[in-house]
Amino acid sequence: MGERKAVRLLIVDDEIGFADVLRKRMSRRGVDATPVTSGEEAVRLLRGSEFDVAIVDLKLEGMDGLEILKVFKLMAPDMPVLMLTGHGSEEARDACMRQGAAGYLSKPMEFDQLLETALRVAGRPREAS
Repeated sequence: MGERKAVRLLIVDDEIGFADVLRKRMSRRGVDATPVTSGEEAVRLLRGSEFDVAIVDLKLEGMDGLEILKVFKLMAPDMPVLMLTGHGSEEARDACMRQGAAGYLSKPMEFDQLLETALRVAGRPREAS
């Protein structure tokens, strides 16, 4: 059996420290994570690259997470998008799910739960180690 390619993850979060820690921790688990801090940057990146899954913060300056989700669903309809928020509400969750989000997670959360969810929606459950 050939070597499996790393899961390619796009992280959209304006908390640069959080996104960078996430990138480092993901890469130690074999996930190729690319952090960006704005929706505009994420859309530009998605035009030229392919990702297996995206994690998008709901509250962002400029384009918010829901707008990004809508654009991603037009550009890459098969890419699962997980919404992440520190200020969640049922209305926001429902709106995201109606727009096609693969999941809705609240900060703070356990890293392992985030990793497991991202791999699961990408169709790549983590192998037992």
